[in-house]
Amino acid sequence: MSLMRLLLQIEQELKVMGAWSVEAPSSCALASTEPFCIDTLEFPQWIQFIFLPKMSELVRQNLPLPESSLIAPMVEEAFRQELSRAKHLVELFESLDKLLSA
Repeated sequence: MSLMRLLLQIEQELKVMGAWSVEAPSSCALASTEPFCIDTLEFPQWIQFIFLPKMSELVRQNLPLPESSLIAPMVEEAFRQELSRAKHLVELFESLDKLLSA
């Protein structure tokens, strides 16, 4: 599976889960220097407004991709209260981790 297709599937799954934001966070919230913008964004917002755009841009511009990825455990942790609902999202990130770490 291509990386871009996987990124689109992650976007779609966030929408299906109702975790897709219609409104963008403030520029200050997006400028956080903490990992996953943990101090300013909810994890789904980080995926939507930081991770997906950054990864999509790397693919579009044919720039080097990260050599490894371990985001699936963070997704699991972020959705631990509703893990059954987030099962497919976790699986998508597991696929992404494997693809980037191969």
